[in-house]
Order: sequence, then structure tokens, then C-alpha cells
Amino acid sequence: MVTVNPIHTEQDYETALAEIGTIMGAEPGTPEGDRLDVLSTLVEAWEARHHPIEPPDPITLIRFALEARGLKMADLEPMIGGSGRVSEVMNRKRPLTLAMIRRLHQGLGLPTDVLVREYPLETEAA
Repeated sequence: MVTVNPIHTEQDYETALAEIGTIMGAEPGTPEGDRLDVLSTLVEAWEARHHPIEPPDPITLIRFALEARGLKMADLEPMIGGSGRVSEVMNRKRPLTLAMIRRLHQGLGLPTDVLVREYPLETEAA
């Protein structure tokens, strides 16, 4: 039987991480592998509760998708509009429209729940 302690404190969390580091290469189905599986599940639950990661803003997500796929800004034109419009959106001068969001979701498979998030726009000094 695999014996593990629950994670109640930051110290418990750090201890679990250290132990995971020592058994990281454990084979699945072995007692060490089972311990790794249980500890990893506990750590994931602790992190979700105590160290949540906010989703990126829409522009950061689009930039990441372009970089990850080896795409250029010009590849956004069918989804956002001409090069000037792409530049305005990507430089935070103009917000994404619902139609752009739909096309980005269809064209790049980006999650709509992130694309519809509000994000700061650059304001021009008057």
C-alpha cells in the first residue's frame, strides 16, 4: 500500500515536490510509481487551489499561437483583416470584435473563453 501524507501547508507542498523529484523516473505499476502518481495528483490539486494560473489575455494567446506554429502576423489577415487592422489589434490599439474572435477560434482553434476576455488597450495621448 502506498502511504502518503495530505498537503495542508506550504511546507507539506515543498516536501511533496522534493519527494517527486527523487522518484520522478519510477516505473508505472511499481510501489514507487504508484507513490509518484498519488503525490503528483495531490500536488496538482494543491497548486490549482493555492497557486492558480490565470489564462493569458487574448493578444498574448494569439502571439503564443503564432510563435508555436511558426506563423507570421500576415497569417492573421484572413481572421482579423488587412495588415493595418492586424497591426492595430496586435498592438492593442483596437479590440477584437466578435467576428474576429469567431474566425480566430475557427482558424487557429483558440479557445473562445480566452479570446472574449477583456484586456487593456493602449490609449493614444491627445
